[in-house]
Amino acid sequence: MMLDKNELINLINELSLLDDIKLSDIPDMNLYMEQVTTLIDDKLGHLKRVEEDKILTKTMINNYTKSGILMPPKNKKYNKQHIILLVLIYNLKQILSINDIHTLLCPILNDMETLDDDLISLSDIYSTFLEIKHNEFEDYSDIFSDKFNLIDEKISKIDSENKSKAELFLLVIMLVAQADAQKRLAEKIIDKYFKKDE
Repeated sequence: MMLDKNELINLINELSLLDDIKLSDIPDMNLYMEQVTTLIDDKLGHLKRVEEDKILTKTMINNYTKSGILMPPKNKKYNKQHIILLVLIYNLKQILSINDIHTLLCPILNDMETLDDDLISLSDIYSTFLEIKHNEFEDYSDIFSDKFNLIDEKISKIDSENKSKAELFLLVIMLVAQADAQKRLAEKIIDKYFKKDE
């Protein structure tokens, strides 16, 4: 049985690619660490691949602070800026190393203690990130359909009872190749334009 393109489109729709934490979802009040981890887990928990996965832990927050990509809390409380940064870090670390995230964030967030003199406000960065992400994923089904058609054409030349598995294998390989190319380009930009600022 060959793989149905509509079945794959349904899988894409199940990804919840546009289900993000909006700025309005982030409280303007200061929160303790436990409240921060609960908030982020509640809002992003659907992204877990398996139930045991953790979106954010106390250890992660402490490590981000130690590595300089998150400013220390004030009186053990985290404000809206902390939460925005934590969500950005979560998204960035799906692709980039912590060192690359540090390199990327440092020039933009000049002084982690005071966000008033930053090159771009954290709220603006986050709003722009959500807008870019939305635009990228809006047409993802159409882009994926084109790639699926290419693979379908290649598979049509194969005479095998395992055509469906071969098709799925090629789809996974294609997705990995795309992700690798995009990751490498992001790393090249960081290396060329951000590392010199450190």
